[in-house]
Amino acid sequence: MQQRFKNKTVVVTGAGAGIGNAISIAFAQEGANVAIISRNEERLQTLKQQIEGYGVKALVLPLDVSDASEVEKAAEKTEQELGPIDIWVNNAMVSVFSPIKKMLPEDYKRVTDVTYLGVVYGTLAALKRMLPRDNGVIIQVGSALAYRGIPLQSAYCAAKHAIQGFQDSLLAELHHDKSNVKTCMVQLSAHNTPQFDWSKSRMPKRAQPVPPIYQPEVAADAVLWAASHPRREYIVGFPAWKAIWGNKFFPGIADRVLGRNGYESQQTEEPQNPEQENNLYRSVDRNVSAHGRFDNRAKKRSIFFQLLKYF
Repeated sequence: MQQRFKNKTVVVTGAGAGIGNAISIAFAQEGANVAIISRNEERLQTLKQQIEGYGVKALVLPLDVSDASEVEKAAEKTEQELGPIDIWVNNAMVSVFSPIKKMLPEDYKRVTDVTYLGVVYGTLAALKRMLPRDNGVIIQVGSALAYRGIPLQSAYCAAKHAIQGFQDSLLAELHHDKSNVKTCMVQLSAHNTPQFDWSKSRMPKRAQPVPPIYQPEVAADAVLWAASHPRREYIVGFPAWKAIWGNKFFPGIADRVLGRNGYESQQTEEPQNPEQENNLYRSVDRNVSAHGRFDNRAKKRSIFFQLLKYF
């Protein structure tokens, strides 16, 4: 069977768990050598073994994407050890589940530094190498929340909105320069990842993705498709499409619906442990991979995306 990305060099941020973990494995299965970035070196070493099991190379790069100099060093080391970077996937994120009235200024700064500026720094490092070669693909892992903010996730929604604005500017400039470097934003629905077990939370009950929920491999499949068929944007899952287009035409109705249902839909019936360790400022030492605790509720495929990707 032909491998789509044989001998390509791919960088994935936020690779230690969740969607980044699934993306890294998916690229390895398709023949790519993968540089994996995360704060947790132990989880990266475990992922490295999985990747190398597919007969390709993996490079462990433990760092915080909010540090621009570390991201630049990671890009340099990747090219030294794996070769020219063909694909860069900006996926790293952190979030806080909290009403705005209970948020702290430092919460907003930290989420912005990682979720938004981490994308900017990754993009700059990729462009520095791709533009002179006039070749390469940059994938921004986005969300329906880039278009439609929801309650209890104001910092994350704002960061995804910022990525969308940055991406629009980047697209226009690449067109102006007639560059062959491509970039695409993949807007996701809710996925079953460990995010909901270690994000900082001030909610009374445990966090959950807004149903319906998809497995992280659905997002990984979309990212690989975008890397081989780059275009302006892909929307993954009908819930994301509904949120994006519903907000375009009926934003006031969305405000009221989310005000009525948005709190309960993001919480289970289980009480939240106020002492739960969170990953806002440092990695949580926990043995996790791509999936969260919602395997019994998560869909393994998005038929909607499989159809929409051709249009």
